[in-house]
Amino acid sequence: MESAAVDSAAPRLVKLEGVCKTFNNGTVALTGVDLEIRRGEFLSLLGPSGCGKSTILRLLSDLTGVSKGWINWAGQEHELGFVFQEPTLMPWASVFKNVWLPLRLKGVSRRDAEGPVMDALEKVGLAGFAKSYPRELSGGMKMRVSIARALVTRPAILLMDEPFAALDEITRNKLNDDLLQLKCELDATVVFVTHSVYESVYLSTRIVVMAPRPGRIVSEIEVPAPLPRDEEFRLSKLYAERCRETSAALHKAMGMDTPKGASH
Repeated sequence: MESAAVDSAAPRLVKLEGVCKTFNNGTVALTGVDLEIRRGEFLSLLGPSGCGKSTILRLLSDLTGVSKGWINWAGQEHELGFVFQEPTLMPWASVFKNVWLPLRLKGVSRRDAEGPVMDALEKVGLAGFAKSYPRELSGGMKMRVSIARALVTRPAILLMDEPFAALDEITRNKLNDDLLQLKCELDATVVFVTHSVYESVYLSTRIVVMAPRPGRIVSEIEVPAPLPRDEEFRLSKLYAERCRETSAALHKAMGMDTPKGASH
């Protein structure tokens, strides 16, 4: 299944307006963030540590609140799925029970959850591992379980906080490919946090580059190539150009953290 790159005319799913976040210890994590997330896009938040990428995900998911500004959702309901950097699976529970958890918290019985859970596991290629336990799985398989758990509620938006950072390059590339296939199949909207220029360009329809201290958006880069993508895209002129452009924007953003008077 192939979809065109999302354009600016796509319906808005959520808008951040003048969002600021200051933690109790006085750390200013975000300042003046204006960002629209469009339905169906794959948006990557790229930047150095401390620029507020993960904070934006936590604000979107209501795990923390804004200090100033607004987050405006289109419509009343917005089901979210969250995939953390670590799989955060319950080691004592089977794969099935781990994926069932979000539905169970909503009061869905095991019998009624059977279909959605097995469907989610099938989508991530783990239908045959429903009775397995996390200790029996590889790192990549654990992350697939985490993704299935996030998808089981059929969220309107999938938030992913560096989910593949700890994996080897071969596994990471495979999961990148599988994630794009899944995104297209479900027509999902994805907001993805990464430190990797190459990963952001490969996955995204749009990249938001952030600078730290305080965290703010300094650049936006469109990647106008259809999804899903494959090795041919990695070898394309567009991919090389966007990697150079994104790398330059990230380098500039990191330089913005240099104190006045310091040498570069």
